[in-house]
Amino acid sequence: MSLTHFTEAGEAHMVDVGDKAVTRRRAVAEGWIRMEPETLALIAQGGHRKGDVLGIARIAGIMGAKRTADLVPLCHPLSLTRVAIDLSVQTQDAAVRCCATVETRGQTGVEMEALCAVQVSLLTIYDMCKAVDRGMTIERVRLLEKSGGQSGHWRRDPATS
Repeated sequence: MSLTHFTEAGEAHMVDVGDKAVTRRRAVAEGWIRMEPETLALIAQGGHRKGDVLGIARIAGIMGAKRTADLVPLCHPLSLTRVAIDLSVQTQDAAVRCCATVETRGQTGVEMEALCAVQVSLLTIYDMCKAVDRGMTIERVRLLEKSGGQSGHWRRDPATS
């Protein structure tokens, strides 16, 4: 196995996907932001003075998925057919879980777009709540599943999560 973004001489390059088949591609990623219970209560009750934290984070995640190629140097710009951001309050863990599902029909996968969507959603929550809780922690951002393309379907083993 070798890294695909390097030439034999070790130079970075954008992978040529021109000869790959156009297939339905899908990726699912997740991550958490942990915070003080009082901060989570403000978010859950809609009592934050900046407004609907989760609604704004959802839009930010969609925008993040759409702009991934602008942020990650060797990513291909993709025409996304679907970006879904699910944000759920985890009271017992004093956290918000973000799950992003991204889809396209194309010649390369959308794993980076799903991961970027999660990160941008969680960073937006941090940004909106940092005035009341600077100790928030973004953690466990990871790919859960991908499908489509030559490598087929992959799913994270729940036993190793």
